[in-house]
Amino acid sequence: MTQRRLTFTAALLAAGLTAAPASAEISIAVAGPMDGQFRDLGAQMRAGAEQAVADLNAAGGVNGERLVLEVADDNCDADKAVAVANQLIGKDVVFVAGHFCFNASIPASEVYAGAGIVQISPGTTLPKFTDDRAGEGVFRLAPRDDQQAEVAGQFLADTYANDRIALLHDKTAYGKGLTDAVKAVMNDLGKSEELSLGFDAGEDDYRYIVSQLGLENVGVVFLGGYHPEAGLIKLEMDRQGLDAVLVAGDALMTDEFMAVAGEAGNGTMLTYPIDPRDIEQSSELVSVLEEAGKSADRYSLATYAAIQAWAQAANSAGGTELQAVADALSTQTFETVLGTVEFDEKGDGNRPEYVIYEWREGAPKLR
Repeated sequence: MTQRRLTFTAALLAAGLTAAPASAEISIAVAGPMDGQFRDLGAQMRAGAEQAVADLNAAGGVNGERLVLEVADDNCDADKAVAVANQLIGKDVVFVAGHFCFNASIPASEVYAGAGIVQISPGTTLPKFTDDRAGEGVFRLAPRDDQQAEVAGQFLADTYANDRIALLHDKTAYGKGLTDAVKAVMNDLGKSEELSLGFDAGEDDYRYIVSQLGLENVGVVFLGGYHPEAGLIKLEMDRQGLDAVLVAGDALMTDEFMAVAGEAGNGTMLTYPIDPRDIEQSSELVSVLEEAGKSADRYSLATYAAIQAWAQAANSAGGTELQAVADALSTQTFETVLGTVEFDEKGDGNRPEYVIYEWREGAPKLR
């Protein structure tokens, strides 16, 4: 075992885990899109889960019992997720780190709730997942979609209180929904927009939109939409000499935005869940995963943290029974690679939170 690995295991022990050899076994699972269109996200979840189980077992397991990991593929499909959930019941699984897509997480959560299985999703952001919670054993370590609007609206109202702000959206459910929610937050904080415009996605000429922004002498533009249109609009702003800041949502966290906007994209800001690599507590795990040639991306660390939180709750409860573990998860705090985690009355975790990133020198940097 490397010195780095020894140090990491020592940190687990310091969190209150026993170093006694694990004897009996506890079955847990990671469930997500292990194959198909979103398999890269499933690979992240699997990497984090496998590392968490290995590290916990090295530190003595949970309540002195060794963890055994089941890996389940739901392909982000509702029917398959239900089938997977029932299969995991048959394997006596007591905890599931998953699922990822909301259309898999929600129907699976109903199965787990009826079977006494605790579930912590590291990727489901739809508010309905916990707003209409299937049971008290359902939790998430993923930011809610509506939290993004709160952060963006507050940022606009506070940072640009004296600037003229325009609101744009691409008329899609995502773009218009986000812009409407940002507007509501911003307006509630006493900041009004100068104009609000919708545009058609898929066009390649946005001169007319930018001309209107220029006539209103706006200094800040909030855009609800995707990277192709955002890149073209920012490029056109630069061509027309409109010196205005572009602020947008998480859809602009892609290199494709800069590929479209070029140098004009620098200075663009966006809301996005904080990258685990920007969290101090995650640095050791990132190094361990990278040295092993495994994914150290967002969902690797979120899945690892979900298993950490469950393990600490089970240790505190003295067992894996749903009620006792759910009570612990609902009332205690947990030290994880995402930082100190706590869950509210709905089962929503406080990590990771939305923050502001800025495209600088062709890369997104924490503001």
